[in-house]
Amino acid sequence: MKIFVTAGSGYCGARMVPQLLELGYEVTVYDTCFFGSDFLPLDNSRFHLIKGDIRDTALLEKSCLEHDVFLNLACISNDASFELDEALSTSVNLEAFLPMVQAAKRSGVKRFIYASSSSVYGVSDAPEVTEDHPLVPLTLYNKYKGMCEPLLFSEADENFVTVVFRPATVCGFSPRQRLDVSVNILTNLAVNSNKITVFGGNQRRPNIHIQDYIDVVKVLITAPAEKIQKQIFNVGNENLTISAIAEVVRKVVLRNFPEKTDLEVVQSQSDDNRSYHINSNKIERVLGFRATRTVEDAAQELCEAFKNGLLPNSLADEKYFNVKTLKGMAIK
Repeated sequence: MKIFVTAGSGYCGARMVPQLLELGYEVTVYDTCFFGSDFLPLDNSRFHLIKGDIRDTALLEKSCLEHDVFLNLACISNDASFELDEALSTSVNLEAFLPMVQAAKRSGVKRFIYASSSSVYGVSDAPEVTEDHPLVPLTLYNKYKGMCEPLLFSEADENFVTVVFRPATVCGFSPRQRLDVSVNILTNLAVNSNKITVFGGNQRRPNIHIQDYIDVVKVLITAPAEKIQKQIFNVGNENLTISAIAEVVRKVVLRNFPEKTDLEVVQSQSDDNRSYHINSNKIERVLGFRATRTVEDAAQELCEAFKNGLLPNSLADEKYFNVKTLKGMAIK
């Protein structure tokens, strides 16, 4: 089976692609490679890298010929990066989406998997936010994620299976590390500045360990078409407040670095009011998948990465922070 992955050199893709190869798949990564590609398995004969932009529909259509599954991870990721250039972000995150889906379909792709986001729900007081909960996005980034879902489903037919998953905020270690998402931010600060700064604190924020994210994709690649066609699945595990996440991180860091006896948690104001509690029972009921890894697991593997020197200069190196990297690029 041949799998085509957009943004396969990103945070999730970089850890996922080697595992897909281990399962025997042939994998093509289509990516601008803004954050590099040297961490990808470039010497694997079943791996192919095409440096391209999803807005280049002609190149994309040619590149995904003879592939069975199209996995779309591509976007200008997170609100801060999106807001650097709204016109650029709109062209990538929304305007390019339907032409990309149609190109994949014309190329003979049989299954299209779209990574949306649980942030489409915005703020909700509902005790359990399920897939049929109204979408009340707080930003254009979140809004466009939700708008792309029905565009994908509009192209579905018996020869083109379409499925969406809405992951919680991803956390944990990757060869293309991001340190600008909540658990990873707090762990980096705790290890390297001896201080955990909590922005807000009472917001509930669902999280998913990066390995659970990858395992979801593996399930969706092989799931029976009749179970996933035009379906949306929430995928997350713990729904902790930011303050609770900080306490978990503090515990893990102190366990790994017992010399940090004065590690403190400091609260700061935040204008990020997203707060919601996603329910992921549907994917367990329909496909038998349940996320099992925790925030503690993610913090632990990040601590191990720090101890092993895998994340050097992690407070200052711009490669760990999407918005800082993109600021330095003249992307059009």
